Amino acid sequence: MRALELGSPGALRDELNGLVLAGAKTATATLLVEYGEEGELLEFPGERFALLGNQGDVLATVEIATVATVPFGEVTWEFAQAEGEGYTDIEHWRRAHIRFWQQVEGRHITDDTAVVCVHFTLCR
Repeated sequence: MRALELGSPGALRDELNGLVLAGAKTATATLLVEYGEEGELLEFPGERFALLGNQGDVLATVEIATVATVPFGEVTWEFAQAEGEGYTDIEHWRRAHIRFWQQVEGRHITDDTAVVCVHFTLCR
């Protein structure tokens, strides 16, 4: 079983994992380029992942529901809401993700940047 590590280690990962465990977060977005850099394959529907905490501990299992690669500028409001992080509109989602990907990861983001949008369910 592959591992799912949300956000960056520390408080952000704790927050995102808490949202998954509470059932509020049912989606996550990753830049497509990161898959190639890390030698990872895209997720596929039905695949299960171990949701990992900051210490590498397994917190839960999630099952992939859907996977779609879309340009950053075409990510939908419905997807942004499924991320469960309290975005008020799609522009709020875009600003937050640009900030994270540019400031934390040093990426240049345009409307054409490929984003992998994954929906998942928490296995109980």
